[in-house]
Amino acid sequence: MELLAPAGNLEKFKAALHFGADAVYLAGGHYGLRAFAGNFTEEEMSEAVKMAHEQGVKVFVTLNIIARDKDFENLAGYLKFLKKIGVDAVIVADIGMLQFIRQNQPDLDVHVSTQANIINSYSAKLMVELGAKRLILARELSIDEIAEIRKNIPKEIEIEVFVHGAMCMAYSGRCLLSNYLTGRDSNRGECVQACRWKYLVREVSREDELEVQEDEKGSYIFNSKDLNMLEHLDELQKIGVDSIKIEGRMKSAYYVATVVNAYRQALDMLPQKPDKVLCEELMKASHRHYTTGFYFHDEEKQFLEDSMPVQESEFVAIVSKDCDGKSVELEMRNKFSVGEELEILSPSADTFNKKLKIEKIVNSLGGEVESAKVVQEKVTVLCSLPLKAGDILRR
Repeated sequence: MELLAPAGNLEKFKAALHFGADAVYLAGGHYGLRAFAGNFTEEEMSEAVKMAHEQGVKVFVTLNIIARDKDFENLAGYLKFLKKIGVDAVIVADIGMLQFIRQNQPDLDVHVSTQANIINSYSAKLMVELGAKRLILARELSIDEIAEIRKNIPKEIEIEVFVHGAMCMAYSGRCLLSNYLTGRDSNRGECVQACRWKYLVREVSREDELEVQEDEKGSYIFNSKDLNMLEHLDELQKIGVDSIKIEGRMKSAYYVATVVNAYRQALDMLPQKPDKVLCEELMKASHRHYTTGFYFHDEEKQFLEDSMPVQESEFVAIVSKDCDGKSVELEMRNKFSVGEELEILSPSADTFNKKLKIEKIVNSLGGEVESAKVVQEKVTVLCSLPLKAGDILRR
């Protein structure tokens, strides 16, 4: 199965490549459903596609807003640009956009977004007839329902499913809470995640508001746990899933690195199940409590008692140049000091989860210091481990 990773900006894109993604999805400044992500300029997108293709990685661009007539005014030119730079496919939710793309760039592959809410074989077959190359199925489907859809569409049509990340309280993201409460349209990339907020209810004949008690923290009745299917990849493979997708274009580069690395290792060891160490990796990235979502009909367990994510480790530094055997250059992200022992996050089994003790720090001016505390300053530390550019140090 293909491992498909999110990239909200160029830094996250590079993390996805370094830690083993087979494909990356991203957006330009328009038409995508993550308007508040950094996203890509045309120059950055062109650079990203070139970089990815040099490593045998595909790039998919999201055009998955629910479009209005005015959104089509500059679409033809944008599609021409995407085709020119060699984008492998575009992701759409709106059938009008799907038809427009097939008419204007018939050689550009189209993937139909989870926002299109494909939950049955009839919808799936219609999207195929309209020209879709891949179907990104709704997140509300079980393993058995996905298997049934797989049986009813042509073998050459690919199926993609989400396996990790935030879940939405509405059908595959078609939510109006953000629109209603803030005027920001979640179906046009401006969701404020109002489902994560804390709510009160009021009985119509009373003037005082009553908190719906679940526990001492209150009630978060719209708030879902995060999806985690790391231990069930073999089951997805058996039913014919072609691509597994990680959610998170708004998440950090450290999140992308940690989660992609875990799923890469889990895929590479199939049909063997991931071990405890690998499962625990996903606790080290920012997350809410985990669930397997709707895959095994346990949706009643999805709702969360708290909206705050947790993270068991901290991103400290990223390796900016390969280690020369004596020292390594790091770009600092959180303060660290001489005497600390930091854990290594790397796609290489030679260094993954190993420890590096900080014995000496030389700052960017060449002076020896006790602590690295200037954000993004490049410092040098003693190191004999074979660290590579893009590896991460954490505590």
